Amino acid sequence: MHIVVGITGGIAAYKAPELVRQLVKAGHTVRCAATEHALQFVTRVTLETVSGAPLYSDLFASGGTEHISLKDWGDMLVVAPATANIIGKVASGIADDALSTLLLAFSGKPVLMAPAMNSLMWAHPAVQRNLATLRSWGIHTVGPAEGELACGTSGVGRMAEPEEIVGQVATLLQHAEPLAGQRWLVTAGPTYERIDSVRFIGNYSSGKMGFALADALAGAGADVELVSGPTHLDCRHPRVHLVRVESAREMYAAAVEAFPACRGAILSAAVADYRPESCADHKLKKQGDEGMTLRLVQNPDILATLGGMKNAGQRLVGFALETDHELENAQGKLERKHLDYIVMNSLRDAGAGFGVDTNKVTILGADGSREESPLLSKQEIARLIVNTVTS
Repeated sequence: MHIVVGITGGIAAYKAPELVRQLVKAGHTVRCAATEHALQFVTRVTLETVSGAPLYSDLFASGGTEHISLKDWGDMLVVAPATANIIGKVASGIADDALSTLLLAFSGKPVLMAPAMNSLMWAHPAVQRNLATLRSWGIHTVGPAEGELACGTSGVGRMAEPEEIVGQVATLLQHAEPLAGQRWLVTAGPTYERIDSVRFIGNYSSGKMGFALADALAGAGADVELVSGPTHLDCRHPRVHLVRVESAREMYAAAVEAFPACRGAILSAAVADYRPESCADHKLKKQGDEGMTLRLVQNPDILATLGGMKNAGQRLVGFALETDHELENAQGKLERKHLDYIVMNSLRDAGAGFGVDTNKVTILGADGSREESPLLSKQEIARLIVNTVTS
């Protein structure tokens, strides 16, 4: 697994190299991120040597985007030590250095903090309030322990030992990957149906929902076959295998080939129902004032085909983008195509649908279940869908 270890400016930072060493020994690949004050306690050379990777400590060294690339790379973020300062920053949404910015970007994946501070600071109501906020967001903590502190007194505030932190990492990763060993198929984006060498029939789908679903499945431990129509998006998660296609027939062939080896499929692509009967191998010229007539023929139905193929151990999830009679149409599609779930969204909901970064959905189950979401980011919607259809 890919583990990011964040180090802050507390005396317990001297334990960070040993923590990194033990994580590497346990088979993880580790990269470190440190605050400026952390480097007063442990050196860059030490952290880069034990991790075998460059240290991230300067927010602007790589154009100010490394906190995003590091988030995409990492499966888990461990902050050890986690000072009162970094706990307060995250709880307040403050991102003013490399580590705090990374923490705010590290959504959808497990975060473990190992608090370390003086016992009086630990007992302060502000620190306890901030910790309660972080825990309510799903951030995990380990420690602190009771013992001798750097100031010469004894009390609660001593950072958990590296062995305990490594054990907690193993436990969280096991729980965070309920789909480990499973293979899932996702389709995303539009399809383009060619008219001639320069023109096509298409739609406004950006692929954002499908790529978010692939990332959510991979984050839960699954290996993902992502079949995408034309889109500018890319997927960096190492467990996502991206197959790019153009037409509905190409997507059909890729999906039919991949599905038998998969535990399930979530088909979110906006596939063209029809294509031109023929495609010219040159640019069609305008013929005076006369119009152009295109004869369209039906494309193969990917959902219905997979619905006929699936066995009792597989799950099939479709999408229905509706403009009227939404629930009735979605329920009919769920039944006709032998789906286990269908995710319905309406173009009448502001902020939902094509091209935007948010969505609002209703998830209908073949068992009669129904779950509605508020308007959320497509990443949050993806996690909601994955949690629902894989439980």
